[in-house]
Order: sequence, then C-alpha cells, then structure tokens
Amino acid sequence: MSLAKSQPSLSTSFAGCGNCVTQIDHFSWQIQLFYYLCTDKSKDSSSFNTQIVMIYINRITNRRPKEERQEYPYSIPAIRNLETFEFKSNVTFIVGENGAGKSTLIEAIAICAGFNPEGGSTFLSHHTYDTHSSLFGDLRLTRGPYRNKDGFFLRAESFYNVASEIDRISDSWQLDANYGGSIHARSHGEGFLGVILNRLSGNGLYIFDEPESALSVMSLLTLMAKMRELEKANSQFIIATHSPILLAYPGAEIYAITDDGLQLTSYEDTEQYQLTRQFILNREVFIKELMNE
Repeated sequence: MSLAKSQPSLSTSFAGCGNCVTQIDHFSWQIQLFYYLCTDKSKDSSSFNTQIVMIYINRITNRRPKEERQEYPYSIPAIRNLETFEFKSNVTFIVGENGAGKSTLIEAIAICAGFNPEGGSTFLSHHTYDTHSSLFGDLRLTRGPYRNKDGFFLRAESFYNVASEIDRISDSWQLDANYGGSIHARSHGEGFLGVILNRLSGNGLYIFDEPESALSVMSLLTLMAKMRELEKANSQFIIATHSPILLAYPGAEIYAITDDGLQLTSYEDTEQYQLTRQFILNREVFIKELMNE
C-alpha cells in the first residue's frame, strides 16, 4: 500500500460549512490508512510498537497525606486512593463511569502542566467561572528529558468559552492560519474539529476531556487519523473518554477508574466496548428491557 504521493496539504482552509466537508475529504487518506492498519490481518499489534515513545509527562504523584484526604475531590474513591501513576505510552486513555473522577483527574493534570482550567494552550489565561477542583495543588508532575513545543487542553464542556476568547484576541489572519477561520462561524463540532486539524502541530502535549461529546462518528475517525499523524510527530496524548471507537486507537494504554485508583485494562475488557457490542448484537432485547416491555 503506497502513500508516497497521497498526503494532502494541511493548509487547506477549514472555514465555512461547505469547506468543512472538503477538509474532512482531504483527510480521507488518513482514515483509509487507519482502517487498513487495523484490518490488515498480515499486521499484528507489534507493528504499532515501533513508534518511538515520546513522553513529556512521565509520572504524577499525589503529595497529600492520606489522613488529610476527606473533602472533595477526595470524596471520590479513585482520587482518594491515587498515589502514583506512570505514563508509558504516547497515547493514554482514562475511562470510567460518570462521577468516577476521570475528568477531575484530567483537569488537574492539565492545570499542573500549565494549561488554563477551561482549556486552550498555555498562552490562554482567561476565565469565566472557576469550577475546577483543588486537586492540582496536590499533584506533582515528573517530566521526561524532552520538552514539548506545542500543547493544548481540549475539553468539550468549556469549549465555547475557549472559542470566544480565541476569536476575541485573534485577528482574521491568525484565525485562518491556526484554526481554519473563526471558530464561532461554524457548528460546535466543526469548530472543535477545526482546532484539532489546524492548530495542533506536533511535538506536543495534548490533553483531551471527552472529545467525543462534540464529534460525530466520522469526525471521531478523522480525530484518530490526526492523532496518528501527531503521534508520529513526537506527541503525547492523555485522554478521558467514553467512546468505544476512540478507545480502539492502536498501541494505546487504557486505564479504568476504579475505587482503588487506575487499573490497566484491555480494549475488549472495557465496559464501553462490552456494552456497545452487546447492544449492537442484541438491540431489540436491550430496548425491551429498558422500556419494561
């Protein structure tokens, strides 16, 4: 499978609803490559392990003494029992039920890494309403020998605020060059994907909090293809997600939030995969049970 001449220019405009489809089409070669790598039976998972591991955050350590862990966020069992966690892969997923603490942890890591609690790059310092927990004050990050040159904290929950600030402080040239145009001139999902495709440049630390909240299935596939491109360009991803599609990213490590902390798990053992698979295979039975019929 030759891809020598197929890569498109990444400078293609993403502005406007009509151009949005064009941009995604221009990334279709990446989606095809991703599908090819995942379905070609001649390739095993070791083919993904040849990628150089570039980890900018090696470890997080909770410095708060155990006897002082009573109030929120330590009312969350996983946070209360978190001691030390090491990142060993370029792509790390954190999964768990609503309220399990994954977003609280992701948020604290991002703040410790220098990002705005609401999201954006390390250069965005705006805030609308402080809702982040105090966990970041207890965490210590251990960094690797290399420093990331790019970075972005992307969370669907507060993306509107980030987009408003970016549109406010940027002129039209900056918006076109870095975001594919005004973020608010597009739908929520188009703007979210526009940041991913245009702003993230590699050699970066990228922290995402439930990106699937803003993205369609096709856009999730586009995100995965872009992640692969950025991973090859020496990037690290730390992502909290509920998406069984996103969790299928090859070579990633998946950690499930449990009452005891973070537990390494396989893709097939995640609740996200198992429930989705069972629902698809037994849709009518599921619906009847849910509707009490």
